[in-house]
Amino acid sequence: MNITAYDLARRYLGVEEIPGEEHHPLILWWHSLTTLKATADEVPWCSAFVNGIAWELDLPRTDSAAARSWLRVGKEIPLDEAKPGFDIVVFKRGGGGQPGPEVLDAPGHVAFYSQHDNFFVDVLGGNQGNKVSISSYERGRILGVRRLWGAAS
Repeated sequence: MNITAYDLARRYLGVEEIPGEEHHPLILWWHSLTTLKATADEVPWCSAFVNGIAWELDLPRTDSAAARSWLRVGKEIPLDEAKPGFDIVVFKRGGGGQPGPEVLDAPGHVAFYSQHDNFFVDVLGGNQGNKVSISSYERGRILGVRRLWGAAS
């Protein structure tokens, strides 16, 4: 049986930051897979989580803590072709006038695609409410949807 990135990510649902001086060792391990190598679980870790899942499955990864770095990995696909498994969604993060996908060092968020409707997209990701969870985001915040190489078309 082949496990997908989404399947593996689901196994981590509920992993959350530890308030105070302690830090969750798994989140710190995910951070260690990025060039940032953050030493606290309060440092944004959505990209570290996706890098961790990709590392475990030997999929391409960015090694970056920047969510928008995922806009350079895999193949760009339309949202309507996205499938749970290997597809990731990259979003704008924060309010106000956010730059588009061409600005890779701007704030963002990345997570594994779950489903969508006309208004929202559901994703499974890290650092969503300070834990691994499934959350909904407005479709207008999407910067890109990527199919990681190795995924079935």
